[in-house]
This record gives sequence, C-alpha cells and structure tokens, in this order.
Amino acid sequence: MDRLWSPWRLAYLTGANKASGCIFCDALTGPDAEPLVLHRGKTSFVILNLYPYNNGHLMIVTNRHVAALAALSADELSDLITLTQWAEIAVTEAYRPQGVNVGINLGHPAGAGVVDHLHVHLVPRWVGDTNFMSVVGEVRVLPEELEQTARRLKPIFERLASTGR
Repeated sequence: MDRLWSPWRLAYLTGANKASGCIFCDALTGPDAEPLVLHRGKTSFVILNLYPYNNGHLMIVTNRHVAALAALSADELSDLITLTQWAEIAVTEAYRPQGVNVGINLGHPAGAGVVDHLHVHLVPRWVGDTNFMSVVGEVRVLPEELEQTARRLKPIFERLASTGR
C-alpha cells in the first residue's frame, strides 16, 4: 500500500494554526504572512492561499476589514478589480492554465471560509485537474511548494506594478 504524506495539513485540520483574529488583517501587519504576499496595492493586496486548490491559487484581499462589495468605496473597488486583473495576467503567464476560476463567496452559506473580510479567489484550472485523489480521496496533490509559487509570481507582479500592465 502506498501512503501519501502531508503532515503540514494536520495543523489545518485540527485548527492548531487558527489565528486569534482575522487571518487577512494579520497578513497586513504580521511578518508570518509576508512570504505569501505577492503584491500590496493601494487598498488591497494579493496573497497565496496557504491551503491551495491548485498551484497558483491566490486571493485578492481588501486592506479594510469589510464583508461585502457594497461596503467598498469606488477606489477600493477599483483597486480590487485591478489586482484581480493582474492576478489573472500573472497566473496565466506563469502557469499557462486552460481556464481560471475567479470567485467571491459572500457569507458562510455561500462558502466563505473567512466570512467577514472580503477576498477574491483566483484558481488556475486545467482539464482533468480534479482527479480521483480529490474526488475519492479528498486529498489534493500539488507539485509545487508555496515558496516556489511565490518566486514564480512575485516578479510578474513587480513588472505589472511598474508598467501598469
């Protein structure tokens, strides 16, 4: 029998890594999240998902702790969508996915894991990326470590920030 080890997930499954406050607010000020932060915009930032669905799964997060799009100012909404566009460009350039899921889950019934801090998920997709491991085994197999994903994506965000595109 083969075994697939992923010891890092135990802390996630047992809640041992749960932050005392908001994980996104902590990411704004705490050094622990810095390796995962790909870019800081005017009113939002881009961060890798610590427990990704696929390699390149990232989130665009508002700096301000708000729960809904309706609570954003025009500047915040503009920055959020601009960084979402840049995230699509960066992931497409770095990974060449066949598709991309972009989504916002507002409220727990809609699937929000962090209910009260608005964030956009961007997940690169390929034909066949949901295989038996995910469907039957409830396990994800990710071929790239988060540090490598960050090294791949950060220079693209730096270029986009300097050129505006």
